[in-house]
This record gives sequence, C-alpha cells and structure tokens, in this order.
Amino acid sequence: MTAPELDTLRLLVLVGELGSIGQAAIILGMTRPSAGKRLSFMERRLGLVLVDRTRRGSALTPDGRAIAGRAQRVLAELDGLLDGARTLRTRHEAGLRIAASMTPAEHLAPRWIGELNRAHPGLQLGLEVTNSDRVAELARDGKVDIGFVESPGPFAGLTSRKVAVDHLVVVVARTHPWACERRPLTPAELANTPLVVREHGSGTRKTVDAALRKAGVGPVKPLLELGSASAVRNAVVAGAGPAVISVLDVADHELVPVAVESVDFGRVLRAVWPEGRRLTGPAAELLALAVRHPHRG
Repeated sequence: MTAPELDTLRLLVLVGELGSIGQAAIILGMTRPSAGKRLSFMERRLGLVLVDRTRRGSALTPDGRAIAGRAQRVLAELDGLLDGARTLRTRHEAGLRIAASMTPAEHLAPRWIGELNRAHPGLQLGLEVTNSDRVAELARDGKVDIGFVESPGPFAGLTSRKVAVDHLVVVVARTHPWACERRPLTPAELANTPLVVREHGSGTRKTVDAALRKAGVGPVKPLLELGSASAVRNAVVAGAGPAVISVLDVADHELVPVAVESVDFGRVLRAVWPEGRRLTGPAAELLALAVRHPHRG
C-alpha cells in the first residue's frame, strides 16, 4: 500500500477542522476538484470512506476522524524534524564549533579566532577546551567543526594537518636541587623521578611518554596527575616536583628549565576534522589562519 502524500494528509485534517473541502483546498492552494480527487484517491488506497460529502458541507466519518488523528501526529513529527533541520543548518551557517587541547587553546587559538572574528563580526564561535583525546572524539563524532590537538596521534577516522611546532621542557621550582645542576639530566634520571603530569589522554602526557620510550627508558612515573597545564605549572611552582610542560607555559613564571640529554621533546600541533569531509566556510578559514600564523617553539 502506497502511503498518502503529505498534502493529502493536511487536506484531510483541514476538512475535519473546517467542515468544507473547498475551504481546505483554498488554504492549501488547491482547486476544489483537485482536492476532491486527492481525497477520493486516498479513500480507494486505504479501502475506507473518510469523508461524508453533503450539500451543506463535508464531515469526517468515524474512520476519517481516526485517520486524521494519526495524520496530525505524523505532520507534527514532520514539523519537528524540519524545525530541527533548520536549527542545525542555521548553526552551521552562522556559527563555528571548535575544540582545542590546552596548549593551542591557551596560546594559539585566541589569535586565530580574533582574526576570524574581525573578518566576520557576526560569526558565533564556541570553543571547548579539553584534552587531545577528547578533542579527537568530538571531531570524529561531528560535535565540533574542527579541533586542534597536541597529541602525536594516531588519529583514526580523522584527517589532520600540521599547524604549529611546539617544544616541551623539564621545569622545576627555584628551590629544587635540579635548579642548580649544571650538567644535563640523563633520560634515566628523568624517567626514575616521579613527575607532576597531565592526565591520561592529554597530548603532553603522550608526547613525554613517547619521547622517553624512544630513549629506551620507559614512560614517566606520576607523582601527581592534574587536569590542566596551569594546575601542573602551579604545582611545580609550589615545590611539588618537576614536570615537563610546553615552553609556552614557562615564560613569566617562577620556573627553572632543566636540560635533558638525548631526549627530543619536540611535537607537532595539528588540526583535525572528520575523515572524508572537506572543510568549508569559517572552519576552512580558521585552518588557513592557523597555517598562516604558526608558532615554532
């Protein structure tokens, strides 16, 4: 059985409300004969008499009222679907959803976003700051238009592009014994010392672990696990212990950088978005700004 057309369902509902096929046809922009044919066709398809046609007007039969009630629910669901689609389209056209891990969010994204805002004063922007794993998840699920991560990857289900280069450095408080050490630390000394670290899922934590594994000494030993770069930095300043943080977080703080021999703490910051999707509009412009104005740590 072929489903009735939506305009025919609307026609049936209006006939029930107005008691007239002619008036219902006018509202829907139909001729009276066309409306009558539509209703007759639906009756034949359903095998039911839906409308009593009299000289004084038209009224729905009991079967017609039952079908009209169901039609109203179908049309209400359709209206909700269309309203939701319009909301999503408006959001995509008028806004940009961004997620970024701590380092790009704190030090790089504000400049990129500022330039984009100057070019598009009415553009609505939303920035979610979280760790690299969560950024990748949001981008993969389409919950943001573009993300920026500091993780070395891999990025399953995502397209990525290099936007900046950063470097991590070991830091201690001025009162820490390493602050007075003239020789570089060995990789083993660093690996065997409990550190103030970011939580699992952060790009910084992954970069440090990968660098130490590459040096043959294994991952870090956590002293404290904290959820943000500023919390790690403050813990080091307070004397909790050493940490490995971005050089961008060292300036203007009571921190002493400590050299480590034969360990490369360089990392690439990347933009990510769903695999197979081409960036367009504000998201593409933001990526172009990020590539055009990279930081090289």
